[in-house]
Amino acid sequence: MTVILHPLDPDFVTAVRAGGPDANGQLAERTVSAGTGMACRSCLRDVPEGAPMLVLAARPFPCLQPYAETGPIFLCAADCTPWEGYGLPPILKTAPDALLKGYSPDHRIVYGTGRVVSRDRLTDYAAEVLSRADVAYVDVRSARNNCFLTRITLAP
Repeated sequence: MTVILHPLDPDFVTAVRAGGPDANGQLAERTVSAGTGMACRSCLRDVPEGAPMLVLAARPFPCLQPYAETGPIFLCAADCTPWEGYGLPPILKTAPDALLKGYSPDHRIVYGTGRVVSRDRLTDYAAEVLSRADVAYVDVRSARNNCFLTRITLAP
């Protein structure tokens, strides 16, 4: 079973970079990256130290509902190449673990799937959760700050 890790919705990223509102209806804050730990949710890499970046609220769900978590994220201020490919992107190679949660096709948390998982077990646990008929995708969040990092689905 092969899993795919996805960047944040490119249409949302493009709109925010163009001055559109974030998930809270506000403009993104512009700042400069301190480097490590300032991971862009598009390229899934740290925004390089000294580079301009955006800080904003993101809600990686199609509509408002009780399980649609919103939280702070970072983006490269300039265009970057969205993550593509298999394996762990750089965003997941620095922390020792991450919080994974399975979601149903109607974007509700599937109870019992949430778990802090070590980095070396991350894709295995995601595949295990995705093998359930009631799970459509797995979100990966920071185990320390609960920020959205990436979404995982099964490869077609």
